Amino acid sequence: MIASNYLKSNTLRTSLRYFSIPWIVTIGYLIIFLLLPTAALISKSLTIGPEEFWRIATAKEALSAYEVSFVTALIAAGINGVMGTLLTWVLVRYEFPGKKLIDTAVDLPFALPTAVAGLVLATIYSESGVIGRLFVPFGIKIAFTRLGVFVAMLFISLPFIVRTLQPVLQELEEEIEEAAWSLGASASQTFWRVILPPLMPAILTGIALGFSRAVGEYGSVLIISSGIPFQDLIAPVLIFQRLEQYDYEGATVIGTVLMLVSLLLLLIINLLQQWGSRYAAK
Repeated sequence: MIASNYLKSNTLRTSLRYFSIPWIVTIGYLIIFLLLPTAALISKSLTIGPEEFWRIATAKEALSAYEVSFVTALIAAGINGVMGTLLTWVLVRYEFPGKKLIDTAVDLPFALPTAVAGLVLATIYSESGVIGRLFVPFGIKIAFTRLGVFVAMLFISLPFIVRTLQPVLQELEEEIEEAAWSLGASASQTFWRVILPPLMPAILTGIALGFSRAVGEYGSVLIISSGIPFQDLIAPVLIFQRLEQYDYEGATVIGTVLMLVSLLLLLIINLLQQWGSRYAAK
């Protein structure tokens, strides 16, 4: 009997330990600011019934908007994964005049209002802009096309790769590379087998963050794109257009699909991160 009471008391203490104040505050915070809004969005979209939900979610205009949003964001995040790694390498391993200024400027997309970013990009990438006019002789129009959406997503997702990778690269000891060279490894072997493996988890994390930010971008894309369906209309802008038409159910359905697909893609990227961690540990 005494042993049984002691066992129950010990179990109760163990259970109460999980319900400490930090645990309650954390769970409460997540419920209020993450789970409840998500549940409200899904429940609102389901009020119209499954057939109507499917009709709105798979409408041609919506499918085109998903494709523009996700494919463009994925390509932008992938390219920034390469170029962001190169930029981080230069910032960490090289000393040159103006380095601190460039390092600070990388954070500009974080601080700049998205509408201002869109205005700046639309100005310089328009047909009369500093960069846009260079492509006019080749028949390439950037602003107010899908290319403009791509440029905006590149702009806003770059800092996520650089700031995620930078501390990892700073901690990477150069002596390991020198040891590889002294053992006869070539430059390419040193990069692929010594440098890249420990950087892979951070690179994939940066790509995931950049992709998430690009998919949800609204302000800058709204200004630099024409917002024409089947051309450069992204899903967030389509949601706003539905709200302007007082089509709240349609907006919540498209928002729910956007959220679910984003979660699925992030899950896949997280699995790749785990693979990258195991690859780095070998």
